[in-house]
Amino acid sequence: MLLSSALVGLLPAESADAKRKPVQRHEPDLRIVAVTASPEPYSPGTGSLDLAVEVQLPKELNGATLLEVSWLISSQSKRSLRFISNRQTVTVQPASDPPLTAETAADSSPGRIVVKLNWDGTDQTKQLVESGRYHYEVRAKLLVVGENGPRTQMVSWPRRGTLEVK
Repeated sequence: MLLSSALVGLLPAESADAKRKPVQRHEPDLRIVAVTASPEPYSPGTGSLDLAVEVQLPKELNGATLLEVSWLISSQSKRSLRFISNRQTVTVQPASDPPLTAETAADSSPGRIVVKLNWDGTDQTKQLVESGRYHYEVRAKLLVVGENGPRTQMVSWPRRGTLEVK
């Protein structure tokens, strides 16, 4: 008996990591469908870079009344950063209203909102950025307004991309 317990201690035990199964994460109902930047390439000082972010809202808002879309722009060296955010009220189209058609939905379709963000080509110190490749990350959040202010209810997965600044 003593010998068998000693042998058990010498045998490699299965690690806890080997027993774990990968967790499947489901994409949230709040989604960033498309991100479009114009003009590309962009030249600072010649106007703004416009970003159109198309967001798919969930079927049920569960009391959420605000949509926040944020955009973080950073240079490869991470020395130049800029954070831009837009909050807007979310309203649900009543069931009695006619559905949106291609003619009436200029920038969006049912359950989708297009949010426009503008960057003036400056960094966190309000200086024009240098030419080069910049990385961006866009996120969307649904917020519920309560007594203590807005509270995050749902966050989309981020969308990442690059911009060429000339």
